[in-house]
Amino acid sequence: MNYTIIPVTPFAQNCTLLSCDKTSVAAIVDPGGDIPLIENAIREARVSLEAILVTHAHIDHVGAVSELAGKYQLPIIGPHRKDQFWIDTLAEQSKMFGFPTSQTFTPDRWLEHGEQLSIGETTIKVIHCPGHTPGHVVYYSPQDKLAIVGDVIFAGSIGRTDFPQGSHDDLILSIRERLLPLGDDIKFIPGHGPMSSFGEEKRNNPFI
Repeated sequence: MNYTIIPVTPFAQNCTLLSCDKTSVAAIVDPGGDIPLIENAIREARVSLEAILVTHAHIDHVGAVSELAGKYQLPIIGPHRKDQFWIDTLAEQSKMFGFPTSQTFTPDRWLEHGEQLSIGETTIKVIHCPGHTPGHVVYYSPQDKLAIVGDVIFAGSIGRTDFPQGSHDDLILSIRERLLPLGDDIKFIPGHGPMSSFGEEKRNNPFI
């Protein structure tokens, strides 16, 4: 599987274009905004975009979801249903953080822990990792040893838990019981900042 990281929004959120290297079928993960940048990356990759994947429903991760889904007739997949209340407050989030007004949306498919998705011939496993938000999910490709972790864990840090329905205890449990056991050699793309690996974070992340 190929990936292209596209920093978007004033928060430099890592929107990610995932594509199957055999079929060129692609999905865009967490399109938070800056649609022209996303469209340019899709054109340069010469892929066929077939879905939008969402890790969680904070504005910097989903600000462009509704517009992209409508423009390209794409299904919206994820997050877990427990993030519905965040989707319902997108207008308020837009005002609070100074983002362009974002339309609410209803995912075509809510996700549960343990489900699987396909991007072309690539299998993606869904891992429910509550804490930053209650409905946060992680997308994991075992064959590529790659995870898209949203705002659960970062290089040297972890996600905030001071938002409504956030939980520090749940976040640490998600990291320790659902992500780190995947293996030290698993690389991850976080919602912000540089890539890392679970092994690197086990050795050096002071929060875990």
